[in-house]
Amino acid sequence: MFIEPNLSGERRGWIEVICGSMFSGKTEELIRRLKRAKIANLKVEIFKPAVDKRYDENDVVSHDANVITSTPIENSQTILLMAQDVDVVGIDEAQFFDAEIVSVCEKLALKGVRVIVAGLDMDYMGKPFGQMPNLLATADYITKLHAICMKCGNIANISYRKTNEESQVLLGEKETYEPRCRNCFHE
Repeated sequence: MFIEPNLSGERRGWIEVICGSMFSGKTEELIRRLKRAKIANLKVEIFKPAVDKRYDENDVVSHDANVITSTPIENSQTILLMAQDVDVVGIDEAQFFDAEIVSVCEKLALKGVRVIVAGLDMDYMGKPFGQMPNLLATADYITKLHAICMKCGNIANISYRKTNEESQVLLGEKETYEPRCRNCFHE
């Protein structure tokens, strides 16, 4: 990732979005970037939606069991209240946050904060998910990750739901979802 040098001396923030299907490594990449920021002695705060209790009630945990301490929150405005005097803010599962998440990220970036957001860009029907399209539109940097299709072995970009549940939000893991490529998803 190329970061433009800032010759004026003022700190400039930006928004990075990591997106893709389930099992593509989004949270793994978020944790990697946040740990590197901590190694650089930057002040880091990490947030996740309180509704996501799959692996841990508080921490952000990847499917590969990498962990980073986070703060579960009910709404995105809380991030502005809790992220005072920080260099980097990490946000996991952004698709579950309210419509204000985009303006929260924008405000943080304007204050000179590096904002790293991870989330599903599409739901189980292959449709744009939550505020992710708006975050992608306002991002300075985008990383789209892919999983491996469980049917054919090609790259996968859609989280196929293996149950008949029709609500858009259904927290689950490998028993509920599997990554599929475009062709296998539409079969």
